Amino acid sequence: MLTSQRKALILDILRRDGQVIAKRVAEDFELSEDTIRRDLREMAAEGLLKRVHGGALPVAPDLPDFTARSEVASEIKARLGAKAAQMVKAGQMVFLDGGTTTAEVARHLPRNIPLTIATHSPTIAAELEHHPTAEVILCGGRLYKHSMVATGAVAMASISALRPDIFFLGVTAAHSVHGFSTGDFEEAAIKRHIARCSAETHVLLTAEKFDLVSPCPVLAVSEVAGLIVPAEMPAERLKPYRDLNAAILAA
Repeated sequence: MLTSQRKALILDILRRDGQVIAKRVAEDFELSEDTIRRDLREMAAEGLLKRVHGGALPVAPDLPDFTARSEVASEIKARLGAKAAQMVKAGQMVFLDGGTTTAEVARHLPRNIPLTIATHSPTIAAELEHHPTAEVILCGGRLYKHSMVATGAVAMASISALRPDIFFLGVTAAHSVHGFSTGDFEEAAIKRHIARCSAETHVLLTAEKFDLVSPCPVLAVSEVAGLIVPAEMPAERLKPYRDLNAAILAA
């Protein structure tokens, strides 16, 4: 078997199973583990996968900084935000994660009902400056500038004092096997903590975030109430998430 053929098959396994186990692939291909490990090292150097002990995982692309993401107007993000905002009921406390997609939730919140919006993102809070009926709770802490959110012990303590009815979560990657993940350890810890304080968590996902894994796990698919996804997402890409009983809302 040619090296290029092996690497193509390895990528097929990665897409199908969400991971590559070097020992198992070596047995299936009737090759040495050293050969497969060499293939994985080369593929990792090419940015095709992420090497881990014993094998490999999918790799999420580097995320541009917040300013760069904010400059990309997305009709799809607006649709996701509008769908999420439709879920909000009068009198609820809603926690909005940081990010450009959750900013669209803030922009589409109903303006004729009383509600409380909690967030650890100053940019999300600023979106609500002129909202007529929203009370805003801004949780402080050490500012993680890449995502413009508060992290650390102070943020953790202030979030602990809240019991949101619903949390709209943003992540950089979603995978049916490895769950939802992001690129920063401290930010992932804050996201998990908000979810544990909230009655239910819904994840807003654009298509390019599916079937990838970022370095820092946030939650398993089974730990969220639902996914809000673009209406044009193919059914076969969503099936692994439906199989895990994830409720899926199309926007």
